[in-house]
Amino acid sequence: MNMLENLKNELSIRGYTKRTIDQYMLYVDDLVLYCNKNKISLNSLTKENITAYLAHKKETLRNTSLALVYSALHFFTKEVLKSDSMKEIKIPKKEKYLPTVLSKEEIKVLIATIENKRDKLMIELLYSSGLRVSELCNLKLENIDINQKLIKVVGGKGNKDRIVMLSDKWIRDYVAFAKRFFKKVPKEYVFCKQNGKFLSSDTIQRIIKDAAEKAGIHKHVTPHTLRHSFATHLLESGESIRKIQTLLGHASLSTTQIYTKVSTDEIKKVKSPLDKL
Repeated sequence: MNMLENLKNELSIRGYTKRTIDQYMLYVDDLVLYCNKNKISLNSLTKENITAYLAHKKETLRNTSLALVYSALHFFTKEVLKSDSMKEIKIPKKEKYLPTVLSKEEIKVLIATIENKRDKLMIELLYSSGLRVSELCNLKLENIDINQKLIKVVGGKGNKDRIVMLSDKWIRDYVAFAKRFFKKVPKEYVFCKQNGKFLSSDTIQRIIKDAAEKAGIHKHVTPHTLRHSFATHLLESGESIRKIQTLLGHASLSTTQIYTKVSTDEIKKVKSPLDKL
């Protein structure tokens, strides 16, 4: 068994998601190519070799992506190569960007722009429940409880399950849609193609991008923008940040607290000193 196969098996056994496994494999494969090109043996990788590789990647990657490269290499060297060559290499600091958030009016316009019933329901669910796009793609009918108005998110980020709420409006619209869409062929996924196969995240991203352009929204809108908007609007309505943390599935409260910096309601209440002159 070669090193890459060993890496994939180790990641799978540890419960890493398919997306993370694919990313780790991509970055480690790139490291292998770099080492081959520079005549470096993987079995004798040094701290200097890895630092040089990270510096090489820094030329084309932001720190956020570089941190993911670091994580992939750290796992590979420690668990596959059984080496501590990264022990003294510090993880790159991630840039601190404020997330893009849509106003409630922009959300209304975005939803109203979409004519396709399935696509409209997808966007409404992303916004109303704060799901990640991967969680939406993998959402199965068995994990929706219409009566309790709850979704069980299975295998979210970090392979963790959580419970989130369902909107009354979304339930009404979805039930009416499902009676027609699921009439001929039983479906496994909440959102899928006509043949029952699940949708890719790329497909959903394209749907949202096209809808935002059609709605005349000039911000960079992605599925995650709807998740950011969900959290920010809950915070602005007075919801507890601890509850929002639970709904989003954040391991750390500090991750959720970024939304206190993008909420504009409190900022608007502050009177500029210029107006008091």
